[in-house]
Amino acid sequence: MNPDISAGWRRWSSRLLLHQLLCAVLGAVVIAVAAAIIDPKSTADPAASPEDRAKEDLSRYEYPSQKEIRWKAHFIRPQDSLERLFGKDWVPVARFNRIDRRHVYPGMTIKVPENIEDIRNYTPMPGFYESARRHAKYIYLSVPEQWLGAYEYGKLVFSMPAATGIEGHLAPTGLFKAIGYHRKHVSSLYKTAKGDIQYPMDYAILFFIDKENFLYWIHSRDLPGRPASHGCIGVFDEAMQKRVYGAPDKPVLDDAKKLYAWTIGEFLFSVDDGTQQPLRNGPPIEITGDLPKRLPYSPC
Repeated sequence: MNPDISAGWRRWSSRLLLHQLLCAVLGAVVIAVAAAIIDPKSTADPAASPEDRAKEDLSRYEYPSQKEIRWKAHFIRPQDSLERLFGKDWVPVARFNRIDRRHVYPGMTIKVPENIEDIRNYTPMPGFYESARRHAKYIYLSVPEQWLGAYEYGKLVFSMPAATGIEGHLAPTGLFKAIGYHRKHVSSLYKTAKGDIQYPMDYAILFFIDKENFLYWIHSRDLPGRPASHGCIGVFDEAMQKRVYGAPDKPVLDDAKKLYAWTIGEFLFSVDDGTQQPLRNGPPIEITGDLPKRLPYSPC
């Protein structure tokens, strides 16, 4: 072949290859841009499903006390856990979201405060509650806040997140009284998520028996960050979760035990043998309000 023709052919082939490569790169860029414009979700960071059929987007739950706190929605990824995300500050974040560690899993969304100091001592309950003024002990539960407060002569001594009944199985509202206690209570109606045992209701405080003889208790339970029960009131108990589910590895949150011991008193707690007992002169238990509003979309 003529050397000039051969050299020309090589130059033309190189230019053709470069042209094809540039066209491929530009085509990929155009497709990516078009996808981002037409369907931003295809290129955006992972986020909660707009339908949220499983109610895993906790940023949609509106609590009155959180309106003045700046927060953002955080989508939980496979590598995330409360401890990994927040270190020693995971406890106030869990309480702020009304959720236990076992229920923080990939695919759900939680609320993350912009400033952790805003929630370090967070409670939606009033520091002084007039209705409790005359009582040595008084329990006040706000259904809209999904939160419970323990009062002594009107002064708040401690408070905790609480999961109340879902729509169709609402917790009763009104003024009740603690009338019984049972440290080792077990549900006669419902089983655990695994379905292998009846649901444990450790540190149970009985406060109401309805006309159909259905008993309502405050007790330890899973807290998924939203109303979740069949009418009873559930509070944190990671020791129960460790025993039943094997997690968390090192239980920390023990609100159920704390409330139980305070409600029945030091002496009864010291001699408690785990059997169901009546409680004389138990503290009043006031439950007020409607379920928290669930927004059709995340505000963030």
